[in-house]
Amino acid sequence: MLCFQCEMTGVVVDVGDGATHIVPVADGYVIGNSISSIPLTGKDVTQFIQQLMKERGEHIPPEESFDVARRAKEMYCYTCSDIVKEFNKHDREPSKYIKRLTGIKPKTGAPYTCDIGYERFLGPEIFFHPEIYNNDFTTPLQDVIDKCIQSSPIDTRRALYKNIVLSGGSTMFKDFHRRLQRDLKKIVDVRVRASNARLGGDAKAQPVEVNVVSHPIQRYAVWFGGSVLASTAEFYEACHTKAEYEEYGASICRSNPVFKGMY
Repeated sequence: MLCFQCEMTGVVVDVGDGATHIVPVADGYVIGNSISSIPLTGKDVTQFIQQLMKERGEHIPPEESFDVARRAKEMYCYTCSDIVKEFNKHDREPSKYIKRLTGIKPKTGAPYTCDIGYERFLGPEIFFHPEIYNNDFTTPLQDVIDKCIQSSPIDTRRALYKNIVLSGGSTMFKDFHRRLQRDLKKIVDVRVRASNARLGGDAKAQPVEVNVVSHPIQRYAVWFGGSVLASTAEFYEACHTKAEYEEYGASICRSNPVFKGMY
């Protein structure tokens, strides 16, 4: 469970290791017929990195290749703003951007090393340009979110765009939320300009605010909502019974100190 801004309205973008879901919520209630899922997950990022390193000829023990790719993803991957510029940066100053991983071959105990180069930014890029990884699914994450919101009731859409909350370890890449916000804003702005052109100057559509939220419990958000275990009194107070929820509704989360200032 995630608490949203005052109106309890927003979109949860949950990208885990094995599943990715986009869930719109209005006034604390899930808009069920607008939920979307995509076949791109954190495991796909790992497999793509594994594939790239293999094609590049890195000498990694076959039984270690997936684990090495996972470590590379978690330690060194980031989201870039422009692939071409990022390639150029790596080519100009490879020593600045290439990272090195070391390990021990499990069978012989011999040490090995491998370089992590373009994989650092190409891994997370599959969410924004899935065609580089999957020929069967080529819809970028920002398009899926936009379609999800557009399929929601019209009176909720502005509030949904304004509060897109990230969840899951695979949204933790550096600048992931900024890239997603920028690309989604471009889609929305194109639609607003097209609407203004159709109106012909008689009236103008108001700009739509797009905000993608990165927050302190992003990595463990899905577990935070589902677990009743708490290590501190403050987090314990954030949990409520079914009876309390039925009596007060979704607004009960607004009074929890743990959520104050989060969004």
